[in-house]
Amino acid sequence: MSAIALVLALAAADPALRAETNTQAAIARVKRLNPQIHAVLALDPTALDQARALDRSRAARGPLFGMPILIKDNIEAKGPLPTTAGSLALAANVTNRDAPLVARLRAAGAVILGKTNLSEWANMRSSASISGWSAIGGQTRNPFALDRDPCGSSSGSGAAVAAGLTDAAIGSETDGSITCPASLNGIVGLKPTVGLVSRTHIVPISHSQDTAGPMAKDVRTAALVLAAIAGSDPADPATAAADVHKTDYLAGLKPDALKGVRIGVLRFVGPWSPPVDTLFARALDVLRAQGATLVDIAAMKDRDKIGPAELTVLLTELKADMNVYLATTPKTVESRTLADLIAFNAAHPRELALFGQDSFEKAEATKGLADPAYLAARALSLRLAGRDGIDAMLAANNVVALVAPTMPPAWKIDAVNGDQIAGGGPADLAAVAGYPHLTVPMGAVRGLPVGLSFVGPAWSEAKLLGLGYAYEQAAKMRLVPTFAASVEGTEPTASLLAPMGAR
Repeated sequence: MSAIALVLALAAADPALRAETNTQAAIARVKRLNPQIHAVLALDPTALDQARALDRSRAARGPLFGMPILIKDNIEAKGPLPTTAGSLALAANVTNRDAPLVARLRAAGAVILGKTNLSEWANMRSSASISGWSAIGGQTRNPFALDRDPCGSSSGSGAAVAAGLTDAAIGSETDGSITCPASLNGIVGLKPTVGLVSRTHIVPISHSQDTAGPMAKDVRTAALVLAAIAGSDPADPATAAADVHKTDYLAGLKPDALKGVRIGVLRFVGPWSPPVDTLFARALDVLRAQGATLVDIAAMKDRDKIGPAELTVLLTELKADMNVYLATTPKTVESRTLADLIAFNAAHPRELALFGQDSFEKAEATKGLADPAYLAARALSLRLAGRDGIDAMLAANNVVALVAPTMPPAWKIDAVNGDQIAGGGPADLAAVAGYPHLTVPMGAVRGLPVGLSFVGPAWSEAKLLGLGYAYEQAAKMRLVPTFAASVEGTEPTASLLAPMGAR
């Protein structure tokens, strides 16, 4: 019996498992906890009806039967809720369309509970943005310390799962937007290979790098959700090979999956602080103890050239892809082009009160998908990150995956200076190459989570999930948020910050 078949059999054997009960409990959690973190933009008013219909159905229960799932609000779902990307310009964007990934979730038995907040326009409006902020949703807060950033752009999805509102949510990533918030919020996040999950009816940035993926409480739940949403979509040519590569992602979740495996350690990413270095050293000890052979990789040629080329690609594709998407929205959406969005933002003070739209303006000035500069930048960035980057490191070191800390701990929300990030992990390599990237909790620095990244070649999701599961089971780093006001106001840090003798 396959792992998915076993899940179905167990669900069918439990008459107490009711979608309505699960959904009612999730709604109650959102109403109780969300006012502290602003992770959920809106509950779907049809959620209980969805659940009751599942309970009444005589069809076989799907692998996600009765699981309430939250959807990042740049992903369309049928019903009365708009898909806003956090922007007032899309406040009337009620499309009554299910993105194919949402339709797959429903077919697997999930309940679409509602929409999560995000960094507005998936963090592509400004180079000085505040991750987790949108004009519609305000600022999402990190449940481990409410004055800390949840990262983005899948901020609400990460914070919601960390807070226990649901066991899983859907995020999307162009570069780090699943893995960074998963790391900072102490949960599991998987950015799949570009083309494994359909992007149809998702507000776009880049057809070269965009993908949706699961954010979950643990690796097993992430694997279940990925199995549901993966697959080919005729409307998204990038997914043509998805059905060929899709597999039973639960089957490889074995505690001994690290035994005899060679893994590359990316020593050149960072920089990291001493506490993160300590956590990483402990994580590597766990990998060794589980039978993995670790190979240090000290450098990567021309990594510094990837970022500028990637930016050219993202700006060019943003204009082209956004214009195509906006043309499909209802007539109630008045902004029909990127130029219209720029004008809308200029006319609505709340949109630009905290930071501007320089990235939108630079994108509007690009010359289209036939521009030789764009074509050269895409070829360069793809080669450096993929063939000459991840692929070359895997081959030269005879390793099956690469590991590194995902991100530093959460920085403070800063409405004056924007995001203040000290260091970064391997997200850009996987994003530009279009390869999968899994992050699993590695530990915490003064209560703030840090993730461990596993990066592999195209279509290696099953391998990465297996490695991540074996590490998760051995490390036992399940992190529980405290909803503290701040790290500095929480003991023992508060006493350490006070003068000696102060009481």
